[in-house]
Amino acid sequence: MDLIQIEDIWQSSFVSSYWRNGLVLGNAISGVDIALWDILGKRAGLPLYQLLGGKARRAVDTYHHASGSDFKEVEDSVCSFMEQSYRHVRAQVSVAGLSTYGVRSDDQDESVPENRRSQTWEPKQYMRTVPRLFAHLREQLGEEVELLHDVHERVPPILAIQLVKDLEPYRLFFLEDPFAPGDNSFFKHLG
Repeated sequence: MDLIQIEDIWQSSFVSSYWRNGLVLGNAISGVDIALWDILGKRAGLPLYQLLGGKARRAVDTYHHASGSDFKEVEDSVCSFMEQSYRHVRAQVSVAGLSTYGVRSDDQDESVPENRRSQTWEPKQYMRTVPRLFAHLREQLGEEVELLHDVHERVPPILAIQLVKDLEPYRLFFLEDPFAPGDNSFFKHLG
């Protein structure tokens, strides 16, 4: 096998797989693809971006995470990042009975990151709170900052569709992970 035939290897892996296009196969193929590009770059003695045609821009915007236990705390956090010249800020707020990432705040096992705990939770309060957060932020901060939010795939697809619609008036720069990877068919309902 010639490792520099990256596209051929990708196509062969994708098309001739017995299991076809599942999430696991997609992750495996992407890992192999990245490794092959890395090998090619090392062999050529060039950074990967040069192999792919060179720099497209001199810099790229990044974003910072602003969170808080209430709207004012999130607003203050966003303002703090704006003062540091961030133009994009992801905003998350605690929801009554839940933490910032939608798990119960009384779960005290600190060895498990908040966004990886698996307790079941009721999304109704989250669905009411998040649009109100962005209404508050837009009212207080205007259009001077690009706002982002991450759903973390935590709500059922039918509720995610409603949340996307509820957040539309606040012109988010992006809404991350409204659906789990296995639920991509629901994107057609957003148009």
